[in-house]
Amino acid sequence: MSRGGGKGLSLKDKLDGNELDLSLCDLNEVPVRELAALPKATVLDLSCNNLISLPSDFCSLMHLVKLDLSKNRLQQLPLDFGRLVNLQHLDLLNNRLVTLPVSFAQLKNLKWLDLKDNPLDPVLAKVAGDCLDEKQCKQAAVKVLQHMKAIQSEQDRQRQRKLQAEREMEKKREAEQRAKEAQERELRKREKAEEKERRRREYDAQKAAKQEMEKKTKKETVQTRKPASSSRPPQPPRHKPSWSRSVLRVLLFVLFCILCALAACKLTELQHQPLCVSVNTLYEDVVAALQNHKTLQNMLQHNSQQ
Repeated sequence: MSRGGGKGLSLKDKLDGNELDLSLCDLNEVPVRELAALPKATVLDLSCNNLISLPSDFCSLMHLVKLDLSKNRLQQLPLDFGRLVNLQHLDLLNNRLVTLPVSFAQLKNLKWLDLKDNPLDPVLAKVAGDCLDEKQCKQAAVKVLQHMKAIQSEQDRQRQRKLQAEREMEKKREAEQRAKEAQERELRKREKAEEKERRRREYDAQKAAKQEMEKKTKKETVQTRKPASSSRPPQPPRHKPSWSRSVLRVLLFVLFCILCALAACKLTELQHQPLCVSVNTLYEDVVAALQNHKTLQNMLQHNSQQ
């Protein structure tokens, strides 16, 4: 046990039944570990020491029923002081306390409380009142617990409102995020559609240009071939061989023979022969007849052109 920086007697030597008196021991800190080893010590007197604060593990001494911390220099109590749920009697006389931790409201078994001679918050001081006798100290315990419960409830409500506001803010952020994502999706969709439309127009333009080029090339090809074809002399239509040609050939052959005979009769010495005289006469008759037959003359002219 620390005592003014030195060592004193063992705690067991100071234990009297369920009471442990550590008052006037010039303590600067509470020997929590040693106290935890003595669960029978439900009554603990730490008054008239030099305690400025209590360690957080002090609240693990849940077996305490009566606690005297009067006439120290305590400026505050641990935040989880309310863990001492079995505490019924608490003396905090003549310390430097201004407020109490909110967890103080959890001391549901507290029946006696003395907060005199502390620089308490005015509201808390008014609630606690004077602890001049047993009755006033009991009333102080009841009123302070009610006051701390009200503070705890208000803090819980504030915490709930804060949590609600945070949840609403989170929902708002999520909604804004969803709206932003939807807007981005719509933008990407529109950009994709515009890109598709642009590519389609480019494809149509390329296709039209290609068709125009093919059309132009074809036109130029036609124009290039046209002079060559126009320079060729027109060819007469070819007629299929027919019986008229055969007849015509026979007639021409006969005519050729007649002409030969006629030439022999006119140009040679045979012209005075009786046969030639007959041929010459027949020639003159035929010539006269041919002049009256234009159809045969046209046929002869057509044949001569061929």
